[in-house]
Amino acid sequence: MTTTDGDAVRDEIKGLATERVNERYSTLDEWSTLRLVQAMNDEDAGVAHAVAEAAEPIAEAVDAIAARMAEGGRLLYLGAGTPGRLGVLDASEIPPTFGLSPDRVVGVIAGGDTAIRTAVEGAEDDADLGAHDVSSREVGSHDAVVGISASGRTPYVLGALREAADRGAVTVGLSCNSDSPLGAAADIAIEVVVGPELVSGSTRLKAGTAQKMVLNMLSTLTMIRRGKTYGNLMVDVQITNAKLRARAERTVALATGCELDEAARALSEADGSVKLAILMVLTDLPVDEARAHLDGADGFLRRALDSARES
Repeated sequence: MTTTDGDAVRDEIKGLATERVNERYSTLDEWSTLRLVQAMNDEDAGVAHAVAEAAEPIAEAVDAIAARMAEGGRLLYLGAGTPGRLGVLDASEIPPTFGLSPDRVVGVIAGGDTAIRTAVEGAEDDADLGAHDVSSREVGSHDAVVGISASGRTPYVLGALREAADRGAVTVGLSCNSDSPLGAAADIAIEVVVGPELVSGSTRLKAGTAQKMVLNMLSTLTMIRRGKTYGNLMVDVQITNAKLRARAERTVALATGCELDEAARALSEADGSVKLAILMVLTDLPVDEARAHLDGADGFLRRALDSARES
């Protein structure tokens, strides 16, 4: 980085809320452990309020992502450092929770998988790398791309979002500063302003918590919009261990009022599909007929129930 580049970066970050120093904590290192715990908890308590202030753009983003996924598109998260790790984490939870193929919700971190555990020097400053990570995944008009950056100015994320926009994807910028370059570059700007951190500049704290909350919303609510729940029950959960089998049986029982033994039998007939088992129990349809109704309803259980009851 040249001296000129360094000066430009200093100018960019000096006014950011995430970089400010909170003078309340100027003697932090002298405090008792209990006082430190209480101070950190007090700071964290304001995060949910900051997220609530961004409810409208979050809802707009959910609807935009769900619309793209309904067309067969993907949701991609891109970030560097902690934001990248949070995106990878959120994406990795979707297949077991909602039964979606791992290639439908994808987390990409600057520097590749190595960067999940180890810092990759310079990756976050490389806008061309961000653009490459988008182009190499053949992002297109059916996809939704969420760029995540606490500062809202990370070059890698900006490069990724601009490339995604050029390719026709809907773009979302998630940051923790207002009027950020990332927000300006995105179709939808989600700016959750949590203010200065307990430890100045350590944006894995409140900013990281805020980003995690928003990503939970984006993915979970998109899945609800895509019919992955019945009420608040997870009906596309994948049975990959004993705990999840027990949860699946309990879900069928809760949705239908049947006994657990009947739920287990229905799941066996349905090859482990919770949705299909519920439909079979509630309609007394054989598995093939129930599956036809579910397929005809694009996997939405409530629609499939209406169809089965009308036929």
